[in-house]
Amino acid sequence: MPSSTERAPVGTTGHGLTTGTVARRLGVAPTTLRTWDRRYGIGPVRRQGGAHRRWTAEDIAVLERMCELTSAGVPPAEAARTALGTTSGSRAPAATHPVRPALPAAPVRSGAEPEGPAADVARHERRGLTSAALRLDSRTIDERLSAAIGRYGLVAAWDQVIMPTLHAVGRKWQTSGERYVEVEHLLSWHVSSALRRVAVPPAAGDDGAGPALLACTPGETHTLPLEALAAGLAERGLGVRMFGASVPGEALSEAVRRTGPSAVVLWSQSRNTAARPLAHHVTSIERGVRGARTRPAVLIAGPGWAGAPLPGTHRPRELGEAIRMLTGLCAR
Repeated sequence: MPSSTERAPVGTTGHGLTTGTVARRLGVAPTTLRTWDRRYGIGPVRRQGGAHRRWTAEDIAVLERMCELTSAGVPPAEAARTALGTTSGSRAPAATHPVRPALPAAPVRSGAEPEGPAADVARHERRGLTSAALRLDSRTIDERLSAAIGRYGLVAAWDQVIMPTLHAVGRKWQTSGERYVEVEHLLSWHVSSALRRVAVPPAAGDDGAGPALLACTPGETHTLPLEALAAGLAERGLGVRMFGASVPGEALSEAVRRTGPSAVVLWSQSRNTAARPLAHHVTSIERGVRGARTRPAVLIAGPGWAGAPLPGTHRPRELGEAIRMLTGLCAR
């Protein structure tokens, strides 16, 4: 019993949590919990007053495992058997905390990329990641992102799992008024964190120099595709300088003059931010002594650059193509 200065959490009794409270915590509908209880026995061991459900920590641990498995695309009946820890239909004692599978961290690779997922596997991966994002389940989002990158390689994970999920979540809130904005923000933050974990740590004594300079055009705030490119290059041992969102034109030009990169990548998500005069100007920036001056290769990336080609620039269409192009340019 709480003291006079303490209050029990809303939705709790001395015997556990109510179904409504548990549903809100897990991000599922109360009717789903009742259906799982009725069909698969995923319900509270103890009931109060005959039929009133009161969920203990052990019950919630089983529920969390059930949510994790169904999010990964496991059929509910099979997920229930696994979550209960038995195929006999009887409740096995549940652990106080949910048992989560050990998922591999994204390894540093120096050879060929692993094979990407088959179409049906990619669908399951996207469904699981979307479900975790809708539940605002940070831990599962992190686990699923690291696992996808580790299993399939950065490029395949980005093209077949991460980017389609980001687009799906974006469409969901765009068609639902102001709902789900928090879902997109949370997922984007975790994707950014996962991409940074992929990058190879700098070698001792590295001054941060890199042959490629990456920047969003003025007014452009969508950085995730550039972050994926930075991770893909770092994964291959190529240094990058990442300048991030909405870099002013003068600042970008000065950075190119000061650092003399082999290549500059300018990202634009929409035509409103596709600064064609700036891209043309960057192609003309020279560095070095007279008679041996060099100019950077300029890559214009992103859907904002659609339309007439921009002379003197390269336009990769996909992440893998951009990585291959920059690998060749920076190796010269």
